[in-house]
Amino acid sequence: MDTPLFLFLLLAAASMLGLLLGTLTGLVPGFHPNNVAVILISFTPLLLAEPHGLTTSLPAEWIPLFIAAVILAASVAHTFLNFIPAAFIGAPEADTALALLPAHQLLLEGRAYEATVLSAIGSFGAVICSFVLFIPFYLLFASLHLYELLRGSMFYLLLAISVLLILTESFSERMEPYKAILLSSALFLLAGIFGLVILNLPYRAPLPLQSTLLFPALTGLFGLSTILFALLHTPELPEQRIVEPAIDRINMLKSVSSGSIFGMLVSFLPGITTAHATVLAMLARRNRDPEQVIVTLSSVNTADVIFCLETLFLIARARSGTTIAISRLLDLHLWDRFTFPPASLLYLLIVIFITAPFSYFITRYLGKQFALHFLNLPYRAVLLGIALFLMLLVFLFTGFIGLLTLLVGTCIGLIPIMAGIRRSTGMGVLLLPILVMLWHT
Repeated sequence: MDTPLFLFLLLAAASMLGLLLGTLTGLVPGFHPNNVAVILISFTPLLLAEPHGLTTSLPAEWIPLFIAAVILAASVAHTFLNFIPAAFIGAPEADTALALLPAHQLLLEGRAYEATVLSAIGSFGAVICSFVLFIPFYLLFASLHLYELLRGSMFYLLLAISVLLILTESFSERMEPYKAILLSSALFLLAGIFGLVILNLPYRAPLPLQSTLLFPALTGLFGLSTILFALLHTPELPEQRIVEPAIDRINMLKSVSSGSIFGMLVSFLPGITTAHATVLAMLARRNRDPEQVIVTLSSVNTADVIFCLETLFLIARARSGTTIAISRLLDLHLWDRFTFPPASLLYLLIVIFITAPFSYFITRYLGKQFALHFLNLPYRAVLLGIALFLMLLVFLFTGFIGLLTLLVGTCIGLIPIMAGIRRSTGMGVLLLPILVMLWHT
């Protein structure tokens, strides 16, 4: 078989497998592509050491590429599908938590399907916008040396963003502004201290699988806490209408563009997540219509995956769980100034190009099926099964210390949910240790 054709078929197969996994992680609250990445990376050395079956006919360097492509495709698909649990069962992750109120508003109006379609449009629009911005983003680093300019002041930049995000908590409509700011500050510090404690904490896993205590920490902060809250607050849904949303093309374009741009701008900043980028995009957008908030948030999430990938090849910095996994799998060749993109980057862009349209149509289809049949699902049984599965994963990868970390992370993760403040403040678990490290360097 012709080698280029065989490589394309391999990437297509990886895209389909990643699409399947991303659909699963998107629909399962608390399950994330990072969990999939940890599992796949752990078994990669075994696959390389003792190839069998189809892998015996593949060049050795194609096996890591295949696994990296699967992880990337899962991450892209996840950004499309993870809106459905937020819209229908009120179980958002950190990246979709800001969409909970507008999605819930449309849910109570019987318009959850419309919300899902808007989210899919936002994510797919972000893919198109990201490809348009791909070369300008490259030129920011290649010609203007943006990262070098910012690196010396990275501490102050991250501190300013952290303070801004805490201060914008004053916009909360559930409590007095000063109370919201105090709670947000306390959560940021609490999560940050938690991150500092687990940073060098020794642990022993029952299986020889590679991981860190950030896995149970983040699973508790944004996964298991979500599931427990959803178990305690089973929603009562009105009948959902299957109606296509009215599209305001100008507002849609503005929301997709702003979401993509802010997803691009934060993709190279350590510790800054898509939830933070969404807050900044909404501040710039100044449109609080629930429909536009959903589009903006979905655009940020998908654009961030793409630009984090480009950042990895531009400055060799992994800013997401997906790119950390890819950096461990591939022998990276940097995209130097005014040169052709590295082959690995082009292969992974093909994966995005294949995965995105499938993810769009699957999201629309499953959103429709959820709207029609969600009331018949064994909701509590599913959530309990997911919680037990996550606990088992944490134990296998990080042992009893990991379970303790998971418990503490879950308790901290319940604070913003119960208090009514943004859950993204919990990313202090990463930001504060990074600020401490930058302060001492």
